[in-house]
Amino acid sequence: MSVTDRAHRELHQQAAAEAARRYEDSTAERERVEGRMAAGVRYPDSPDALAVRADRILDRGGLSPSAVVADIHREAMDLPDANERIIDLSNELQAWSFLPRGVRAGATVARITRRRDGRELPHGTGFLVSPRLLMTNHHVLPDESFARTCFAEFNAQVTADNLPDTVVRMELDPQTFFAADRRLDFALVALAPTADGPAPGEVFGWNRLSVQTGKLVLGEKVNIIGHPSGRLKEIALRDNAVLVRLDDFVHYTTDTEPGNSGSPVFNDQWEVVALHHSGVPKKDDQGRVLRKDGRPWQQGDGDDAIEWIANEGVRISSILRHLAGLDLGPGRRALLAEMGPDAGLDQTLTTASALSAAAPAAPPERATAVPGVTTPPVPGRPATVPMTESETGTERPRVGLRARSSAFGGSRHLVFLHGRDQHEKYPDELRLSWTAGLNRGLTLASMPTLDPQDVWFPFYGTRLHDLVSGRESTAEPIGLDRVSAAAAAEVFAAESPTGSYERLLHEAAARAGMPQNGPATTEGFGAGLAGALHRPLSWLAARSDLDEWTIATFLRDVDLYLGDSAVRQAVLDSVMETMPTSGELVLVTHSLGTVVGMDLLTRIPESLDPVLLVTAGSPLGLDGVNERLLTRGPHQPPRVRNWVNVWCPTDAVAIGCPLEDERWGKLDQLAVPNGRERAHKIEEYLGHPGPAREIRSVLPQ
Repeated sequence: MSVTDRAHRELHQQAAAEAARRYEDSTAERERVEGRMAAGVRYPDSPDALAVRADRILDRGGLSPSAVVADIHREAMDLPDANERIIDLSNELQAWSFLPRGVRAGATVARITRRRDGRELPHGTGFLVSPRLLMTNHHVLPDESFARTCFAEFNAQVTADNLPDTVVRMELDPQTFFAADRRLDFALVALAPTADGPAPGEVFGWNRLSVQTGKLVLGEKVNIIGHPSGRLKEIALRDNAVLVRLDDFVHYTTDTEPGNSGSPVFNDQWEVVALHHSGVPKKDDQGRVLRKDGRPWQQGDGDDAIEWIANEGVRISSILRHLAGLDLGPGRRALLAEMGPDAGLDQTLTTASALSAAAPAAPPERATAVPGVTTPPVPGRPATVPMTESETGTERPRVGLRARSSAFGGSRHLVFLHGRDQHEKYPDELRLSWTAGLNRGLTLASMPTLDPQDVWFPFYGTRLHDLVSGRESTAEPIGLDRVSAAAAAEVFAAESPTGSYERLLHEAAARAGMPQNGPATTEGFGAGLAGALHRPLSWLAARSDLDEWTIATFLRDVDLYLGDSAVRQAVLDSVMETMPTSGELVLVTHSLGTVVGMDLLTRIPESLDPVLLVTAGSPLGLDGVNERLLTRGPHQPPRVRNWVNVWCPTDAVAIGCPLEDERWGKLDQLAVPNGRERAHKIEEYLGHPGPAREIRSVLPQ
């Protein structure tokens, strides 16, 4: 059913109300930012955010090398000051190309006009994000039926001589593609090309969206191009600043009007950082929206009468992650792929339902018994919950768990192979947690769930930890618990068995986009100021949902496993202690476990037939990893019938995915949008219907 005019107005008002609520909820953060700016801090953001932003400016040509050399090297600066100065220069010293690049960006912006009752009414703004796709707000185009009443007008502007330009009309084509989300207030719709003509983007250009961070910091200027109140194209330039950055939204001060709904928000390099969707209205103590004259606003006064105190945009990275989670057919997925590689939406991203990204995590399931452990009931505690050591008075064993003999008919075996840093955890609880994540994905996929006791769970966490701890000869003198991650990484590099730790770290950062040439490296930024390993660690942390310590220690354990034959042999022996010896194998691996699993497949007996391998959150794409496997380099896992590689774009451990080298052979690759700060969690990976469906489809009912 089409959205009525009244419902459309309500959507618009609802967007403004929700923006006002978020603005009010973020008051403390905004006041903190404004206070720091008033005290003279130009960009009151975190050091990591400033570093990534400075690197992106240099990498994308947002500042000439000569300006960097002349200004940065004029006086001694530490790294944070240098990064801030780079951002400052990029706002102050605009090259001549700033204006023509702005004109080029403006050409992609169109006025959306609606046909109603024989009239044509200006309705909002949209902009091209691929050769055939136009982005705007959900409250501008709520559904396909409404979109069919609208068309796009390009060149609705005046020329350099202040004369009307020649307007070009393009019809919307929602039947070919339409996607929208009310919470993120975006809509993406296809445009119909003219008869025998090129795609719209080939005529007017399109904006290359990027899922990567580093496009904006707090306090930085933004520019908006749109059609306020349906007028000819206008630009809000320079007199504005970003005040608050939320998970999915940004607040900024910009002189825009309601007709700018659906406009692109640009940084000074003319990259789209947000989708403008609503102004924030001023309210009185009773929560009533106020007019410019201070009186309460009423229906019929019109949006022009409202006193707007700020604006809100939807972060482009949030929209791209939402699009990555949509369950689309090949044709529509191909249209998304046309947005380009930076958007992270190429055709290899066969994804989970958007429901999986929004659904709350399921609580861990509890087993009725733990093999080898007596757990008498405790008053006030359910008998199905495993006992803690303090409650039992005995130490619970940390050993691998076998599946019950009747699982999946006794001839097919599901094995979970964990990653690093599990030494303080109990295998029975880990198995419950993994199974709970998988059961969440199976529920979303409308497939039968599994019993945790039907799963094999080899456990090598304690043995690996003991081996790693024994090698940290210099850890105690410097106190790794009291130094920075970069300082700890220097220790790990010094103790690397083959000297490969530093190579791993730099390769991961390079694959994550850290510039390897140009001013960011040749002019001495980062290296020498805070240690050679600070910059790649900081870059990886800022580009992902993992902190520097997690990245540094993960790569340390991978390096030790691959570089020390005694560590590798001990881990593999530990895993083999709890593995089936015959039948068919479904092996689900995670993190370091994906590396161990690849080696393990060279050791399993001929009587064990691997029908499916799942690698999740894997570093196998790093050459510094795959070149040191037992079977050297990229290769099809021995004897495996089917292989599924699951990865998340914000998981720093999965840098190098998707696995593109042809030597990997035939495999399916699934990109999933894991939750914020849970990018590397196995429960998050298994909780998507895509990988869960792949696992369940090879297991008997």
